[in-house]
Amino acid sequence: MINKALSFIEDQTNLYLQGIDPTETEKQAILGNIAKIADDGDDAGVVITLVNIEEDRISKNPDGIYRVGGQVKKGNPKILVNLYLLFSVHLKNYATSLTMISNVIQCFQSNNYFPRSEFPSLDENIERLKLELYTMNFEQVNHLWSTLGGKYLPSVLYKLQMIPIADQDNQTESGLITEIETNKSVIEAVAP
Repeated sequence: MINKALSFIEDQTNLYLQGIDPTETEKQAILGNIAKIADDGDDAGVVITLVNIEEDRISKNPDGIYRVGGQVKKGNPKILVNLYLLFSVHLKNYATSLTMISNVIQCFQSNNYFPRSEFPSLDENIERLKLELYTMNFEQVNHLWSTLGGKYLPSVLYKLQMIPIADQDNQTESGLITEIETNKSVIEAVAP
């Protein structure tokens, strides 16, 4: 699921960047590990690197029971994760790098919410994606780039919210309870 979400974000970034410069025929944004790409010295353009995965515990369904149509499904609850994506620009020309990172910020300022209803290319198991700018202080930036093992490049960090991860084969189905019979009477369930 993570790879599908990141591929979607890569595609959206490329669509936006190609809209700014229609003469550019190659992909300007790629998924990759900036630490490995920065070592080769070639221009890579915008590199999207996954730097952290965090569980979203607030939105978690604790009991693992889901109502789907007229059925009830039970299984371990979905894990909702937030992904932290580092968008770095690796170009020899520093001024062009600054322009490119500004374009990335504009891309997600203009549209940071991607519901499946409006974006049919989004995987059917992902209801929506939301990107939010994540600001780090100087110490955090230094720590991140030290961990990546590279020299600082123009970059911006985004939090990609709520990617559901679930094993669909590990769920059991049962019908809804529509009435309860007691010794004295029958109680019918009221549809919501």
